Amino acid sequence: MTERAARRPRWWAELSLIAVVYAAYSGGRLLARGDEGGAVEHGLAILRLEQALHLNAEHPLNRLFTSTPALGIPADFAYASLHYLVTPAVLVWLFRRRPGRYRAARTWLMLSTLLGLVGFTLLPTCPPRLLDAGHGFVDTMAQFSAYGWWGAEASAPRGMGGMTNQYAAMPSLHVGWALWCGVMLWRHGRTPLFRALGVAYPLLTVIVVMGTANHYFLDAAAGAAVMGLGLLLTAPALRLADRVRATLPGGEAPVRSPIVGGGCETSAGERIPGQRSSTDSADDTTAWGLPSSGDAASVGKAR
Repeated sequence: MTERAARRPRWWAELSLIAVVYAAYSGGRLLARGDEGGAVEHGLAILRLEQALHLNAEHPLNRLFTSTPALGIPADFAYASLHYLVTPAVLVWLFRRRPGRYRAARTWLMLSTLLGLVGFTLLPTCPPRLLDAGHGFVDTMAQFSAYGWWGAEASAPRGMGGMTNQYAAMPSLHVGWALWCGVMLWRHGRTPLFRALGVAYPLLTVIVVMGTANHYFLDAAAGAAVMGLGLLLTAPALRLADRVRATLPGGEAPVRSPIVGGGCETSAGERIPGQRSSTDSADDTTAWGLPSSGDAASVGKAR
């Protein structure tokens, strides 16, 4: 078995884990709706703070997208779809092409997503498009809804607005997930095109979320901050997961000198097919500049 095949996690286990986490996130997001009055106050407070700091880029971008359908319509399509297409595509790409890096990348994304849910719960925020018209914002997705599948309720398909929390604006996980994708493409892509996409995609997302009046600039900044905190928690989370796995029946203990039947030990550098070595665990964390989850296993000498 090749090294790549030995390192790759089980696809069905990964798919189940991602589905469970995403379902918990989606359900929690709906439960964290908050009251409309409080959400509006939070949105206005963010807008006032941005204006005081001269960070209010949302108004000019929104006016540009609103007055120029050639920009506004593609931006609406990007907001409504790329978030749900690019991130899974990058996950699959990592799973297939960079299996030694996949586990840490997936853990980072999941932790950051759950941290975003905490933000939605503690700080429900009205996005610019839902503020009173006197504040100068136009909902481009409502304006150009005839061109897409969405209605007047963010990116939700028509008639399914009740399935989304429109006040889950702070932090912006559109930006957070795009930043994660950008880091993956930049760090693990082998061509200049991948690196260019790694830079362009997060920047484009920041412009889109503000131009469509779905997020404030500080929402975008908070999305990046959440991803940074998730990255810091990734190594401890991986170490904890390894400890828990080792205590379960059939869990993997730290790899020592494996014995392959008949009392004969493996020779140096040899391992049982499908066995996860400690260097694989190290790959998950050291590739990110994070501490390894364990020391390299010693290999016994042949008798």
